[in-house]
Amino acid sequence: MSQGFAQSMHWAKMRESGTLFGLQFLYRLHQAFGRRFFSFILLFVSAYFVLTRLEYRRASRDYLHTHFIFFPQHWSQPPGLTNTFRHFREFGEAILDKALAWSSEITEESFSIVNQQAIDDLLNDKRGQLIVGTHLGNLEYCRGFMRDNNDKIINILTYDRHSANFARAMEAVNPASRLNIYQVDEMDVSMILTLKSRIDEGEWLFIAGDRIPLEGHHRTVNVRFLGRTTALPVGPYQLANTLGCPVKLMFAYRQKKKITVDLIPFADKLHLERKARNSQIQQFAQAFATELEKQCEAVPYQWFNFYDFWALPEPS
Repeated sequence: MSQGFAQSMHWAKMRESGTLFGLQFLYRLHQAFGRRFFSFILLFVSAYFVLTRLEYRRASRDYLHTHFIFFPQHWSQPPGLTNTFRHFREFGEAILDKALAWSSEITEESFSIVNQQAIDDLLNDKRGQLIVGTHLGNLEYCRGFMRDNNDKIINILTYDRHSANFARAMEAVNPASRLNIYQVDEMDVSMILTLKSRIDEGEWLFIAGDRIPLEGHHRTVNVRFLGRTTALPVGPYQLANTLGCPVKLMFAYRQKKKITVDLIPFADKLHLERKARNSQIQQFAQAFATELEKQCEAVPYQWFNFYDFWALPEPS
C-alpha cells in the first residue's frame, strides 16, 4: 500500500463528479462561447476541485512527485500545488476534448500520427481487434481519424458504471456513432461468447489496461511502473488468449494544438501456455506498463487516474 494514503479507496468506489447533464452542459458552453471562454471558466472549476477533492489532490501530488523522481530531466523543481492545479485544469480540457472527439469538430488534420503504417494496417484489417487503452490522454481522440471508416463497430468493455455513464454521454453527443457498451463485474461464459461473436464479425473491442477490477486479488498482477510496484489487471491478456485476435496498444493525447496518436502492434495472436500462464501474463502486463511509462514521459499532466495508483489490492 502506498505510504501517503494507505486507506485509499478503490478507483471504482470514488464519487462520480460528472453527470450526463454536466458533460452535455460543458459541450454546449463550448459551442456557444468558444474554447477561450470555456478555458477561462475552467480556471475556477479547477480551483474548486483542488480545494474540495482531497483524495484527488493527494493522488495528483503522488503521481506528479513519482514522475518527478523518475524523469527529473523534465522538471526544473519538485511539483507543488500549482502543478496539481494544472493537472486538474488539463483534465477539464480533456473532458471537453472527449465530447468534441465524438462530434464533427475534430478532423484528420488535427492529428499527428506516430506510426501511419500501423494505422493504415489496422483500418484495412478485416479481422476483429482487441485494443488496449489507458487513462493517459483521451482514447476518444481516435474517433477523429475513424470517422471516414464508420463501418468499424466499436465495443467498449468497462468494469464500472461511471465509465459506462460517460460513454453513454458521449453517445448522446453523437447518436450516429456505432457503439456498444458492456459493463461487467465478472467475465462469465455468456459474456465471453458475446465478445467472441463481435470479434468474429470483425468488430473492435476496447478495454482499459490500467484499471484493476473492483474485487479479486487473483485478477491482478504486480508490475513496475515509474520506478514503483503497482497492480495491473490480467483481464486484457486472458481475454486476448480466449478471443484469439490481434492485440494493439493505443495511446492518444494532446500536445499543444495537435493530437498525438500512437498505435503499437502488441501481438498478432496472444497465446498463454498452461504451465507458464502466470509468468507470461506478468510479462505481457509489464510490457504494457513499460510502454505506458514511455508515453507518460512527454505528457505528465495528462495522466487521469485520480486515485492511489500504487495501492496494491489486499489478498483475497
